[in-house]
Order: sequence, then C-alpha cells, then structure tokens
Amino acid sequence: MSTSFLLLLVICVLAVACIVLYNRLISLRNRFLNAFSQIEVQLQRRYELIPNLVETATAYMRHESDTLTAVTQARNAAAESCSKASKDPADPSLIGALASAEKTLNGAMGKFNMVIENYPELRADAQMRDLHEELTSTENRVSFARQAYSDAVMRYNTAREHFPTVLLANVFAFRNGDLFEVTEEQVKQPVRVSFSQSPVA
Repeated sequence: MSTSFLLLLVICVLAVACIVLYNRLISLRNRFLNAFSQIEVQLQRRYELIPNLVETATAYMRHESDTLTAVTQARNAAAESCSKASKDPADPSLIGALASAEKTLNGAMGKFNMVIENYPELRADAQMRDLHEELTSTENRVSFARQAYSDAVMRYNTAREHFPTVLLANVFAFRNGDLFEVTEEQVKQPVRVSFSQSPVA
C-alpha cells in the first residue's frame, strides 16, 4: 500500500469526520433556536394579555397610575427585547437583555398583584378572573418552554465543547448558546394574581 494512498485515506476519513461533526453542530444549534421560538410564542401571548389586565384594572385603580405605568413600560421593554432576541437567539447579549427585561417585568407585575389585593371589587371582576386564568396558563407554558430551551442549549454547548468538535466549532464560529435564566428565585415563579379573599357580592 503506497504512502500516497494512505495519505489520501487519512484525508478522506478526516473529511468525513469533519462533515459528521459539523452537521451535528448544525442540528443541535437548530434545535435550541427552534426551542427559543417556542418561548417567543408564549411570551408574545403574555405581552398581549398584560395590556388587557392593565385596562381592566384602570377602572378600579385610578389612584395607582404609577403602578400601571410601570407595568406598561416594563411590558413594552420586554416585548422589544423579545423581538430583538428572536432575530438572533444565538447572540448571548440579546438573550441576556431579554432575561433582564423579563426580570423587570416580573418585578412590576409582582407589585401590580400586591396592589390588586387592596381592591376586592377588582378581584371579583369576571374579566379579571378570566385574564388571570389565561395569564397563569401562559406563565406555565413559558416555564416549560424555557426549560426545553435550556436543555437544548445545554446539549448544544456540551457537544460544542467536546474535543475535537471544539476545534471545528471555533473554525466555523459556532458560538456558545446562552441559557435564558433569571437569577432571583421570586422571578422564576409564574406571575399570579391572587384571589385569596372572598369576592365582594
């Protein structure tokens, strides 16, 4: 067996290995990008519900304009961050900005929910109850979608960091995916409107 044949064989084996590794990275990256699109769908649904909550609450909470304005502004900022992140979910800075905006929105919604406790008529409002149920359901779906996204990112990042895949990843600029995480425990919980007190007849 000639040296040139052996060299050609080695080159062919390396080329096939590179193709296999490259295709695997593409597949794993596409999975986490698709997983982000599922988060986006649920977040957009939540962004559509929040203005309805604010509008319903406005009739009862005329003296809480600061709280209502904070929720509206946080919702708008989060929606804008989500729109930007959807254009390139592989960009860690965009995912980080979205996580930060979501943290701010959750904080504003938490304050909003506490203020609602002072308005039993609002808690008894049928439209508010319906919106609460929709929001709770949406928040649960956001949590599931975020977990699926994090799992997909973890699989991609792990595969990307394995040797020799990491060499190929660096050559073809496969960036690490960024987890869509929040750091405060209360922000990880679904946003809920409490109706613990008895509705006013």
